[in-house]
Amino acid sequence: MLHLLLALVASCQPQAAAFELASPKAAATILVPPAEPECVRLAAADLASDVERITGHRPPVVDTLDACHRHCVVLATATCRESRRLLERFSPRIAEGMEAKWEAFRVRTVAASVGPVRHALLVAGSDERGTMFGTYAFCEQFLGVDPMHFWADRPPAKRARLAWDNAALDGAEPTFRYRGWFLNDEDLLTEWFPDGGARDIAYRYYHQVTSPQATRHVFEALLRLRCNLVIPASFIDIRNPAEERLVRDATRRGLFVSQHHIEPLGVSGYGFANYWRDKGEKVPFSFVRHRDKFEHTWRHYAERWAKYAPRVVWQLGLRGIADRPVWASDPAAPKSDQARGRLISNAMALQWRIVREVDPRPHPPATTTLWMEGADLHAKGHLRFPPGVAAIFADNSPGWKLQRDFYHVEREPGRPYGVYYHQQLWGSGPHLVQAVSPHRMHAIFSQAVERQTTHYVLFNVGNVREFLLGVDAGARLVRDFRGFHPDRYLATWCRERFGAAAPQAVQAYRRFFDSYVADARRNTRRLLDGEILSRGRRFLTVLHGRLKTRRKPMLDHPERVRALLERVRAQRQVVDTSGEDVAAIVARLDGAGRRLFETNFVAQHRVLLGLLAWLEHGLVAGLALHEQNVAKALTNLRLAERAFERIRSGQTLTSRGQKWEHWYRGDRKMDLASAETLTRQLSRLVAAKAAK
Repeated sequence: MLHLLLALVASCQPQAAAFELASPKAAATILVPPAEPECVRLAAADLASDVERITGHRPPVVDTLDACHRHCVVLATATCRESRRLLERFSPRIAEGMEAKWEAFRVRTVAASVGPVRHALLVAGSDERGTMFGTYAFCEQFLGVDPMHFWADRPPAKRARLAWDNAALDGAEPTFRYRGWFLNDEDLLTEWFPDGGARDIAYRYYHQVTSPQATRHVFEALLRLRCNLVIPASFIDIRNPAEERLVRDATRRGLFVSQHHIEPLGVSGYGFANYWRDKGEKVPFSFVRHRDKFEHTWRHYAERWAKYAPRVVWQLGLRGIADRPVWASDPAAPKSDQARGRLISNAMALQWRIVREVDPRPHPPATTTLWMEGADLHAKGHLRFPPGVAAIFADNSPGWKLQRDFYHVEREPGRPYGVYYHQQLWGSGPHLVQAVSPHRMHAIFSQAVERQTTHYVLFNVGNVREFLLGVDAGARLVRDFRGFHPDRYLATWCRERFGAAAPQAVQAYRRFFDSYVADARRNTRRLLDGEILSRGRRFLTVLHGRLKTRRKPMLDHPERVRALLERVRAQRQVVDTSGEDVAAIVARLDGAGRRLFETNFVAQHRVLLGLLAWLEHGLVAGLALHEQNVAKALTNLRLAERAFERIRSGQTLTSRGQKWEHWYRGDRKMDLASAETLTRQLSRLVAAKAAK
């Protein structure tokens, strides 16, 4: 009877979970076997930091079994002999069948008696990235850590205890093999913090290297989203220690690194000029006339990049200075498409020979990105690629549709193919205001999957922060395409961040993204932020010049201005409508959810509306000047000036707090300040004209 009573009492007591990661008094240990690479140790440190932020207790990271507590997390890679033996002591079949897989993982809680450990959480990866990705998947699914937590200002919820009876996750091989970001046009990132180091580049947009204070959060977010590739800057010159640091830090984290499509083997036109200048020579940028100089430069840079070869994806190609065709920089380049294609193909063959000589891997991964003239020459059949080099199709900027070579070029058997996709693009945009929806991305990538173009995907993400929704959706889509449904994704994303306001937020995002669609049947779109700014700046500059020179007529083609004005007014109306529920949504939010919605939606909505209002009033002012209605012109120019108040109100939301105080310090691409100055100068000219 006593035994029955004790059993009954015990059954009524709360039972301890099988595995306890942290309690109000202590935390488990995290064991990383000594043979694991540094990137796995850094992932372990991130896990420890997550637990500390949630519970206040930081689990110690150890490398020997004897140092473990009764509860222990084990991070181990199946292809590492020492790590696999350790895994099998805890669970004999945990790593079974993982040897040949790419970035797969298994996460399991087990009861065991291994050394001092009695309860373990095993994270088994098929390779080092699989181990990292299993760790980060656990952090997201079981700890509630947003992969973009730093950029979204969304810390995980506080909890006193982290414990589970049964925790299990399985990560299959990803849909796309190489998946990552290109930090292109990264003007805000480069000057956000002042300690990145100086750049030596004859290009007015870049003066500094992005600070390690910024890039460490970029690389962490990439890995938490289970991406494996990064181009960490535009125009990297690896001879500059501050720029080499970008490559070193990325590879140290376990990421593959690659190069911009205008810098084959890491050599941009600017880097080429600097290299020969430092040797006391001035060599024209002409592969036709100075093939030997190009080969020498490519080899020098390739040897430097090859130090990181286990994690380098090489870029091949031949382009001009800046993002232009080679014949724009080289007068000696041939004139016919066929000869141009042959020139580029010969350059790639030479580059590939250099890569095979400096890279010790038997099959170095390499790509050539078919952007602009590359897509055209490819569609016409004028390009030849070295064996094994992946051909990367590009969208038509930004993210709206793929270029025609994707649809019309017959795939070569055995050649890998991939996609270069813009969520951001300067100068047309998007740059400060997102425009590419999860639904648009899903439509594009369904075509890539259908045509087995899944070896590689690179998202151009600019400064990252403006595209939180897009980079999150894109990473999940290319990791598990079959499991991604855009409607379900957007609903989940909003529910997790905005709670009860999620249904309204979903509708707001859908209307905002749909406001860019001009004609769904023709797959055409309306203006993006960069296009609005560039058109307005050009128009006001012409007006300014003609007023100063008293040239008549003011406009050469007023009918075109009227047509553009009609388009801008129509877009402004639909964008305005997309934000009609903003006040109601914000009123239902607080804390991190409110801040994120204000930053990611409200601020961008204001910036886009402000730009549209500025362009609209500028166009009206120009037409009024053309009709010699100076008073109407002045009224509209002053309204155009006031449009910047709305833009700044949006940017004020985005730059709140010490962390983001200097976010817009590096605004060199959009350069809103110069557009505002131009508007003010024109307004003063017209005011002086009205006073006469």
